[in-house]
Amino acid sequence: MSLASSGRTGEALQQLNELAQAGHPDGLFTLADCYWRGAGLPQDLGRGRDLFKAASDVGHPMAIRAWTNLLASGIGGPRNWLEALRRLELEARGDGLRAKMLEVVRAMELDDIGDPVRLPAAERLSDRPDVLIFRNAFTTAECDFLILLAEPTYDRSLVIMDGRDVPDPIRTSDGSTIHWLIEDPASHAINRRIAALTRTSVKQGEPLHILRYRPGQQYHPHNDWLPPPNRRVMTALIYLNDGYQGGETFFAETGLKVKGRKGDALVFVSALANGDLDPLSEHAGLPVTSGTKYLASRWIREQQHIP
Repeated sequence: MSLASSGRTGEALQQLNELAQAGHPDGLFTLADCYWRGAGLPQDLGRGRDLFKAASDVGHPMAIRAWTNLLASGIGGPRNWLEALRRLELEARGDGLRAKMLEVVRAMELDDIGDPVRLPAAERLSDRPDVLIFRNAFTTAECDFLILLAEPTYDRSLVIMDGRDVPDPIRTSDGSTIHWLIEDPASHAINRRIAALTRTSVKQGEPLHILRYRPGQQYHPHNDWLPPPNRRVMTALIYLNDGYQGGETFFAETGLKVKGRKGDALVFVSALANGDLDPLSEHAGLPVTSGTKYLASRWIREQQHIP
């Protein structure tokens, strides 16, 4: 780390490779992370995944959990849902958070690959923009789990401007991203349910993002759509709690205002039939006036996004 921070990246990577070849747990895990993130060398998720497995095999605690997560999701390589659950059962014996994940998964009605057995009916709120709400699509326990998972990792919502991370000028919430490496089996099963509700492939979804809005925080009117290549065309929101005032999802061009109850999922399309932006999909998260609002967001692309 000292070599890398002083700009001697080549020497640092040489030492990491030597440690990894010797089977050193931290060497394997750190080299895996470098490949996974593309830190100091070209990003290679497959190579990173193989190294996470090797680090798991020699007992690195973080690699053990990471390998289970990757088996559950199939990101960067083959997927094995049942093996991921078997491993999660072992991890749950000595890890309270992994035990909570297992509890949440066991309460779900899933088939052998982790897809939901049944889905709630859709209630149409608008034809254009195309807006649907699914009442009680997620359980109280699942919503509480996502809040628990995100709580230690909230950051002020940022946006890149002139190559720098700066506070987002239109979104004043705090956010936590359940990125690919920490997408545990319970989170992945939730993402698969979102895919089923939206009738898309789970691989079209961006990482699940948890937002926390305290009094006065809001998301000013904006569009979720992104341009080619691989346009962002749809949004799924999960309302994770009740007990706050304000905070409605407001479609500025049509006047539609939605305040879902805990466990409801709101799905709307931000693209026209030809894939271009639907300007009527502009929406806002109105200011929270009291209490704290928690929301899970998953943006969906028109083609595969997850490798």
